[in-house]
Amino acid sequence: MIRSEILATGMHVPANLVKNDDLSSMMDTSDEWIRQRTGIEQRYWADATTSTSDLAVEACKKALSNAKVDKSEIDMIIAATLTPDHEFPGLACFVQKKLGIPGVPALDIRQQCTGFIYSMSIADQFIRSGTYKKILIVGAEIHSKGLDKTTVGRDVTVLFGDGAGAVVLAAKDVADPKKDSHILSTHIHADGTFAEELWVEGPGSGVGADRVDFEKLKEGYHYPKMNGKAVFVHAVKRMPEVLQEALTANNLKPEDIDLFVFHQANLRINDMVAKQFNIPEEKVFNTIQKYANTTAATIPIGLDEAVRSGKLKKGMLVASAAFGSGFTWASAIYRY
Repeated sequence: MIRSEILATGMHVPANLVKNDDLSSMMDTSDEWIRQRTGIEQRYWADATTSTSDLAVEACKKALSNAKVDKSEIDMIIAATLTPDHEFPGLACFVQKKLGIPGVPALDIRQQCTGFIYSMSIADQFIRSGTYKKILIVGAEIHSKGLDKTTVGRDVTVLFGDGAGAVVLAAKDVADPKKDSHILSTHIHADGTFAEELWVEGPGSGVGADRVDFEKLKEGYHYPKMNGKAVFVHAVKRMPEVLQEALTANNLKPEDIDLFVFHQANLRINDMVAKQFNIPEEKVFNTIQKYANTTAATIPIGLDEAVRSGKLKKGMLVASAAFGSGFTWASAIYRY
């Protein structure tokens, strides 16, 4: 049977390291305050000349190199982001231009923190159907250019970092599902009832007669706003639900999984999910301490870090789950 295999991973972050103490010069916060509430110790922020597609392209190049796949073999590009270079065209088109892969379809996924798993799910369907054989997926974000770096925006600003992670997905004739590398299943959900609990109000077509309301701009409507309590409550409910959905669909138990690579929004959320399933600490691979929340990039960055550190090896069974703005939530189980 034809299934999708992750051939290799790649990641890239900007050079500018921003530690928690660095933020205390911008706003009323401290290293202790951030660590206790989020687990974050540092993050990377891009400079003025770097765009999201720049980070994405570097991650893609590394993934292609690690997969030993020439760019000419790629049949499709899928880019997940909430911070594209421009309002339109989509990020994937700019990534395509900079990589030099004209002609193949280029698709943007705007599902925020679940963007990478949504992208995997879409790519997996194209490959299972026989439409494409090799798909390049990248999650990339530059949050730092859109954050309120004052005490007013502190609760959101301390959470986010910039970065990109990519994978090369390829068709594989799976003879032994218990040994061969492939995506077993993906599970995606959303509930727009809570869309305004974590969002950016504008600019946009929903703000009035013009896309840009300059009075609201002065009030900071272009900065992200979050109902932190609502997000936390729903995350610790939906992530275990969707993880269990994936386990049940594949007749698996938590102990059958070799490594858990969750979305990195808050270390407390991941710890609570792990506790609900009695997952030992050594089986959960977290990167939020180093990179903060890079939204669509957290899971592919985690996969690449796990590979390079020796924690993830070919043949291991991996489970991922994510929750984010929308609200959206998703999971995937795959043999790396």
